[in-house]
Amino acid sequence: MEQALAQARLAATRGEVPVGAVIVAPDGLVLAAEGNRTREMLDPSSHAEVLAIRAACQKLGQPVLPGCDLYVTLEPCPACAMIISAARIRRLYYGASDPKSGGVEQGPRVLSHPQAHHKPEIYAGIAEAQCAAMLREFFAQRRG
Repeated sequence: MEQALAQARLAATRGEVPVGAVIVAPDGLVLAAEGNRTREMLDPSSHAEVLAIRAACQKLGQPVLPGCDLYVTLEPCPACAMIISAARIRRLYYGASDPKSGGVEQGPRVLSHPQAHHKPEIYAGIAEAQCAAMLREFFAQRRG
């Protein structure tokens, strides 16, 4: 999660919502580490999770990531949750919950929906205080 937090900090320096994601292979090798880039790329799908999954798939030369784990600083939104399912991520670890826009344990709960074709193991609250504090600080500065 430390590497995901580092990516979130980098995202904040770019003016992006500070969310970071890291994909780890079954052998513990980090395959990809990304932060949000929606503003930079002018692409609403450029969430940290999506970018990390794309990079890991490219690195492995395959469209799915069985056995891989995803660490992300914020509960994934519904769109990211569906991509996590499609990528067949083994375990999802996330930091802060997102009552407003989350899609895993909030809102539509995409990964526990009967139509989700794959459900990773889910571990919430990893470094939650740090992840939440970074988001609160970012938005407080924006609203300032």
